[in-house]
Amino acid sequence: MTNKIIGVSLTVIGIIGLILGIIGIFGTNLVTLSPWALAILGLIFFGSGIGLLKRSADS
Repeated sequence: MTNKIIGVSLTVIGIIGLILGIIGIFGTNLVTLSPWALAILGLIFFGSGIGLLKRSADS
């Protein structure tokens, strides 16, 4: 149960990071961080969340 909550939260954080990063790369930067850093971190968090959700769904 805890793994699913962590997986969903990592996935949501990753989606938010990816959206802000892509908007910052191709448009106006909405935050003070580098948009490339946000996009890379968003991709890492999104991948980790999806992997955790896949692993917890199997067991």
